Amino acid sequence: MRLEDDGDRGNVEDRRGEGRGGGLGGRGVRLGLGGTVVVLALSLLLGRDLFADLGASPGGAPVSAPGPAPSPAQAERRRAAERELEETAVASFNDAQRTWSAALSRGGGWRDAKLVLFWDETRSGCGEAAAEMGPFYCPVDERVYLDLGFYRELATRFGAPGAFAQAYVVAHEVGHHVQHVLGISDEVRDLQRRRPAERNALSVRLELQADCLAGAWARTAQDRRLLDPGDVEAALGAAAAVGDDRLQRSATGRVSPDSFTHGSAAQRTRWFRRGLESGRLDACDTFSGTP
Repeated sequence: MRLEDDGDRGNVEDRRGEGRGGGLGGRGVRLGLGGTVVVLALSLLLGRDLFADLGASPGGAPVSAPGPAPSPAQAERRRAAERELEETAVASFNDAQRTWSAALSRGGGWRDAKLVLFWDETRSGCGEAAAEMGPFYCPVDERVYLDLGFYRELATRFGAPGAFAQAYVVAHEVGHHVQHVLGISDEVRDLQRRRPAERNALSVRLELQADCLAGAWARTAQDRRLLDPGDVEAALGAAAAVGDDRLQRSATGRVSPDSFTHGSAAQRTRWFRRGLESGRLDACDTFSGTP
């Protein structure tokens, strides 16, 4: 990927080195990858919907005790080790956001999101943000939360290395901000309250749309000749790696489609590819027909 960090940190909050946050706030938080895997596995093993028990969407975050901030020397070493990952995250966040801002600001109502970089734990408008939750978007404060250590997990645990696979993760979360600005996510949450039996299915459609929006952004990067050979395959691999079926099979040895919250590997790659091939928002209607 040839997308370069231009040094713009206007929409970045760097909380690394500030110490660890306290317990959960009063709001639930929409889990990212890591927390979803843990809670989903426990739900399947115990035969009980722990997502509902925790009162969040699609799950709740584990509570951990506050910890001390690293020393200045420790923080500097850790920042130095993450510099390349930081540049990829910030560059892809800024570029994806500028792409959607240009596409949607003509109709008015666009608001920039913020990217929060943190270590271990921090506070979000949705409650606790913890590294084990994976990247997530909080609509309450319109921020994407990311512990850069997730990128190493993406490469080593899920077999999806490379800068463009990392960019896909951020573009997916920016896609959730697009849904929020357009009012789509609010409509879905309202439907989930009125149709609890369809809660997971609606969550899948929302997540698949964010994958499609990530693909649409990738098309713009491709048109600007910012992608290298193999980049698209890397992003497709990342999308497949975090499919619910693969995560469930890895965690429990079984697959339960009724409990999917993000979509199967095939669904996630199909919708990312649809966005990539079209480059259009209107091609990302995951709410009509079969997702």
